[in-house]
Amino acid sequence: MTKTRLIALLHLAAALAFAIAGPLLAPDFRGYDQADFPIPQDNAPVGPAGYAFSIWGVIYLWLIISAAVGLKRHDAPDWAPMRGPLIIALVIGAPWLSVAVASPILATVMIFAMLAFALKAMSHAPVLDPWLARAPNALFAGWLTAASFASLGYVGAGYGIIFGAVGWAYICLIGALAVAYAGSRLRPDAPLYPLGTAWALVAIVVKNWGSEWGVATLAGLGTVLLLALALKAWRRPAP
Repeated sequence: MTKTRLIALLHLAAALAFAIAGPLLAPDFRGYDQADFPIPQDNAPVGPAGYAFSIWGVIYLWLIISAAVGLKRHDAPDWAPMRGPLIIALVIGAPWLSVAVASPILATVMIFAMLAFALKAMSHAPVLDPWLARAPNALFAGWLTAASFASLGYVGAGYGIIFGAVGWAYICLIGALAVAYAGSRLRPDAPLYPLGTAWALVAIVVKNWGSEWGVATLAGLGTVLLLALALKAWRRPAP
Protein backbone atom coordinates (compact mmCIF):
# COMPACT_ATOMS: atom_id res chain seq x y z
CA MET A 1 0.00 0.00 0.00
CA THR A 2 1.38 3.38 -0.98
CA LYS A 3 1.75 6.25 1.50
CA THR A 4 -0.80 8.38 -0.35
CA ARG A 5 -3.38 5.59 -0.27
CA LEU A 6 -2.80 5.04 3.45
CA ILE A 7 -3.32 8.74 4.19
CA ALA A 8 -6.48 8.73 2.07
CA LEU A 9 -7.74 5.72 4.05
CA LEU A 10 -7.01 7.57 7.30
CA HIS A 11 -8.98 10.52 5.93
CA LEU A 12 -12.00 8.31 5.25
CA ALA A 13 -11.71 6.61 8.65
CA ALA A 14 -11.53 9.98 10.40
CA ALA A 15 -14.59 11.25 8.52
CA LEU A 16 -16.57 8.12 9.47
CA ALA A 17 -15.43 8.33 13.10
CA PHE A 18 -16.40 12.00 13.24
CA ALA A 19 -19.89 11.30 11.91
CA ILE A 20 -20.52 8.22 14.05
CA ALA A 21 -18.69 8.78 17.36
CA GLY A 22 -20.38 12.02 18.44
CA PRO A 23 -24.01 10.91 18.09
CA LEU A 24 -23.09 7.46 19.44
CA LEU A 25 -21.27 8.72 22.55
CA ALA A 26 -23.69 11.56 23.32
CA PRO A 27 -27.01 10.80 21.57
CA ASP A 28 -29.05 13.15 23.76
CA PHE A 29 -26.75 16.18 23.52
CA ARG A 30 -28.77 19.38 23.20
CA GLY A 31 -26.14 21.90 24.19
CA TYR A 32 -24.15 22.46 27.32
CA ASP A 33 -25.63 21.30 30.62
CA GLN A 34 -26.64 24.39 32.57
CA ALA A 35 -25.47 22.69 35.77
CA ASP A 36 -21.90 22.94 34.42
CA PHE A 37 -21.92 26.72 34.81
CA PRO A 38 -21.91 28.78 38.03
CA ILE A 39 -24.32 31.14 36.23
CA PRO A 40 -26.98 29.15 34.31
CA GLN A 41 -27.17 30.04 30.61
CA ASP A 42 -30.73 29.11 29.71
CA ASN A 43 -31.61 30.65 26.36
CA ALA A 44 -28.27 32.50 26.09
CA PRO A 45 -28.43 35.01 23.20
CA VAL A 46 -25.10 33.88 21.75
CA GLY A 47 -26.55 30.50 20.77
CA PRO A 48 -28.52 29.93 17.54
CA ALA A 49 -32.07 28.61 17.40
CA GLY A 50 -32.16 24.84 17.65
CA TYR A 51 -33.09 24.17 14.01
CA ALA A 52 -29.67 25.45 12.88
CA PHE A 53 -27.96 22.31 14.18
CA SER A 54 -29.63 20.29 11.42
CA ILE A 55 -26.75 21.43 9.21
CA TRP A 56 -24.60 18.77 10.87
CA GLY A 57 -26.37 16.06 8.88
CA VAL A 58 -25.27 17.73 5.64
CA ILE A 59 -21.72 18.28 6.93
CA TYR A 60 -21.29 14.69 8.12
CA LEU A 61 -22.56 13.17 4.87
CA TRP A 62 -20.65 15.53 2.60
CA LEU A 63 -17.36 15.01 4.43
CA ILE A 64 -17.76 11.23 4.13
CA ILE A 65 -18.54 11.45 0.41
CA SER A 66 -15.55 13.74 -0.07
CA ALA A 67 -13.23 11.33 1.75
CA ALA A 68 -14.56 8.37 -0.23
CA VAL A 69 -13.94 10.17 -3.51
CA GLY A 70 -10.54 11.21 -2.21
CA LEU A 71 -9.65 7.56 -1.66
CA LYS A 72 -10.18 6.94 -5.37
CA ARG A 73 -7.98 9.96 -6.07
CA HIS A 74 -5.39 9.12 -3.45
CA ASP A 75 -2.54 9.84 -5.85
CA ALA A 76 -3.87 13.24 -6.98
CA PRO A 77 -1.19 15.71 -5.84
CA ASP A 78 -3.62 18.60 -5.32
CA TRP A 79 -5.63 16.64 -2.70
CA ALA A 80 -2.61 15.82 -0.53
CA PRO A 81 -2.06 19.20 1.23
CA MET A 82 -5.68 19.26 2.45
CA ARG A 83 -5.73 15.82 4.07
CA GLY A 84 -3.33 16.31 6.99
CA PRO A 85 -5.04 19.27 8.69
CA LEU A 86 -8.49 17.91 7.89
CA ILE A 87 -7.71 14.55 9.49
CA ILE A 88 -6.54 16.37 12.63
CA ALA A 89 -9.74 18.46 12.74
CA LEU A 90 -11.90 15.34 12.36
CA VAL A 91 -9.97 13.39 15.00
CA ILE A 92 -10.39 16.26 17.46
CA GLY A 93 -14.06 16.47 16.57
CA ALA A 94 -14.87 12.77 16.98
CA PRO A 95 -15.04 12.87 20.82
CA TRP A 96 -16.18 16.49 21.01
CA LEU A 97 -19.81 15.85 22.01
CA SER A 98 -18.81 13.54 24.84
CA VAL A 99 -16.25 16.10 26.08
CA ALA A 100 -18.85 18.89 25.86
CA VAL A 101 -21.11 16.94 28.21
CA ALA A 102 -18.34 16.82 30.84
CA SER A 103 -16.35 20.04 30.37
CA PRO A 104 -17.50 23.10 28.40
CA ILE A 105 -14.11 24.76 28.93
CA LEU A 106 -12.16 21.87 27.39
CA ALA A 107 -14.79 21.58 24.65
CA THR A 108 -14.28 25.26 23.81
CA VAL A 109 -10.52 24.79 23.50
CA MET A 110 -11.11 21.76 21.29
CA ILE A 111 -13.59 23.46 18.98
CA PHE A 112 -11.22 26.37 18.37
CA ALA A 113 -8.50 23.82 17.53
CA MET A 114 -10.93 22.14 15.13
CA LEU A 115 -11.63 25.51 13.54
CA ALA A 116 -7.93 26.29 13.09
CA PHE A 117 -7.23 22.98 11.34
CA ALA A 118 -10.45 23.16 9.30
CA LEU A 119 -9.44 26.61 8.02
CA LYS A 120 -5.99 25.30 7.15
CA ALA A 121 -7.55 22.36 5.29
CA MET A 122 -9.88 24.72 3.43
CA SER A 123 -6.97 26.95 2.44
CA HIS A 124 -5.18 23.92 0.94
CA ALA A 125 -8.24 22.33 -0.73
CA PRO A 126 -7.75 21.67 -4.45
CA VAL A 127 -9.03 24.15 -6.99
CA LEU A 128 -10.38 21.28 -9.06
CA ASP A 129 -13.22 19.16 -7.65
CA PRO A 130 -14.84 22.19 -6.00
CA TRP A 131 -17.97 20.32 -4.90
CA LEU A 132 -16.16 17.21 -3.72
CA ALA A 133 -13.23 18.76 -1.85
CA ARG A 134 -13.42 22.51 -1.29
CA ALA A 135 -17.17 22.85 -0.66
CA PRO A 136 -17.58 20.34 2.21
CA ASN A 137 -14.46 21.67 3.91
CA ALA A 138 -15.70 25.24 3.53
CA LEU A 139 -19.12 24.46 4.98
CA PHE A 140 -17.50 22.61 7.89
CA ALA A 141 -15.16 25.51 8.64
CA GLY A 142 -17.95 28.08 8.22
CA TRP A 143 -20.20 26.42 10.77
CA LEU A 144 -17.26 25.92 13.16
CA THR A 145 -16.49 29.65 12.94
CA ALA A 146 -19.88 30.44 14.45
CA ALA A 147 -19.99 27.43 16.79
CA SER A 148 -16.59 28.09 18.34
CA PHE A 149 -17.47 31.66 19.29
CA ALA A 150 -20.88 30.56 20.55
CA SER A 151 -19.10 28.08 22.81
CA LEU A 152 -16.80 30.85 24.03
CA GLY A 153 -19.83 33.04 24.75
CA TYR A 154 -21.47 30.34 26.85
CA VAL A 155 -18.30 29.79 28.87
CA GLY A 156 -17.54 33.49 29.33
CA ALA A 157 -21.06 34.34 30.49
CA GLY A 158 -21.49 31.09 32.41
CA TYR A 159 -18.45 31.84 34.53
CA GLY A 160 -19.28 35.55 34.87
CA ILE A 161 -16.09 36.74 33.21
CA ILE A 162 -16.45 40.55 33.16
CA PHE A 163 -19.52 40.67 30.88
CA GLY A 164 -22.97 39.16 31.10
CA ALA A 165 -24.68 36.97 28.51
CA VAL A 166 -25.62 39.88 26.23
CA GLY A 167 -22.15 41.41 26.39
CA TRP A 168 -20.56 38.09 25.49
CA ALA A 169 -23.01 37.71 22.63
CA TYR A 170 -21.82 41.02 21.12
CA ILE A 171 -18.15 40.12 21.63
CA CYS A 172 -18.51 36.67 20.09
CA LEU A 173 -20.55 37.88 17.13
CA ILE A 174 -17.86 40.45 16.34
CA GLY A 175 -15.17 37.77 16.75
CA ALA A 176 -17.00 35.31 14.50
CA LEU A 177 -17.52 37.96 11.83
CA ALA A 178 -13.85 38.99 11.96
CA VAL A 179 -12.70 35.38 11.51
CA ALA A 180 -15.32 34.76 8.80
CA TYR A 181 -14.14 37.82 6.90
CA ALA A 182 -10.50 36.75 7.19
CA GLY A 183 -11.40 33.19 6.16
CA SER A 184 -13.26 34.49 3.12
CA ARG A 185 -10.20 36.48 2.12
CA LEU A 186 -8.05 33.41 2.74
CA ARG A 187 -10.11 31.37 0.29
CA PRO A 188 -12.13 33.78 -1.90
CA ASP A 189 -13.32 30.95 -4.17
CA ALA A 190 -15.22 29.14 -1.37
CA PRO A 191 -18.74 30.63 -1.10
CA LEU A 192 -19.93 27.94 1.30
CA TYR A 193 -17.53 29.19 3.96
CA PRO A 194 -19.33 32.50 4.61
CA LEU A 195 -22.66 30.76 3.98
CA GLY A 196 -21.92 28.24 6.74
CA THR A 197 -21.37 31.06 9.20
CA ALA A 198 -24.36 33.00 7.87
CA TRP A 199 -26.61 29.99 8.50
CA ALA A 200 -25.78 30.21 12.20
CA LEU A 201 -26.18 33.99 12.31
CA VAL A 202 -29.66 33.82 10.81
CA ALA A 203 -30.58 31.35 13.56
CA ILE A 204 -29.24 33.83 16.14
CA VAL A 205 -31.50 36.49 14.64
CA VAL A 206 -34.46 34.11 14.91
CA LYS A 207 -33.64 33.27 18.53
CA ASN A 208 -33.22 36.89 19.63
CA TRP A 209 -36.02 38.46 17.59
CA GLY A 210 -38.39 40.23 19.93
CA SER A 211 -36.09 39.97 22.98
CA GLU A 212 -32.48 41.08 22.41
CA TRP A 213 -32.92 43.46 19.51
CA GLY A 214 -29.29 44.64 19.53
CA VAL A 215 -27.94 41.12 19.24
CA ALA A 216 -30.48 40.29 16.53
CA THR A 217 -29.56 43.45 14.60
CA LEU A 218 -25.81 42.78 14.75
CA ALA A 219 -26.33 39.18 13.67
CA GLY A 220 -28.58 40.37 10.83
CA LEU A 221 -26.04 42.91 9.60
CA GLY A 222 -23.35 40.25 9.81
CA THR A 223 -25.51 37.92 7.75
CA VAL A 224 -25.83 40.56 5.02
CA LEU A 225 -22.05 40.99 4.94
CA LEU A 226 -21.46 37.24 4.73
CA LEU A 227 -24.06 36.77 2.00
CA ALA A 228 -22.34 39.52 0.01
CA LEU A 229 -19.01 37.71 0.42
CA ALA A 230 -20.62 34.44 -0.64
CA LEU A 231 -22.15 36.06 -3.73
CA LYS A 232 -18.80 37.57 -4.65
CA ALA A 233 -17.13 34.18 -4.28
CA TRP A 234 -19.85 32.48 -6.35
CA ARG A 235 -19.42 34.98 -9.16
CA ARG A 236 -15.65 34.61 -9.12
CA PRO A 237 -14.45 33.34 -12.50
CA ALA A 238 -13.41 29.70 -12.55
CA PRO A 239 -9.65 29.16 -12.97
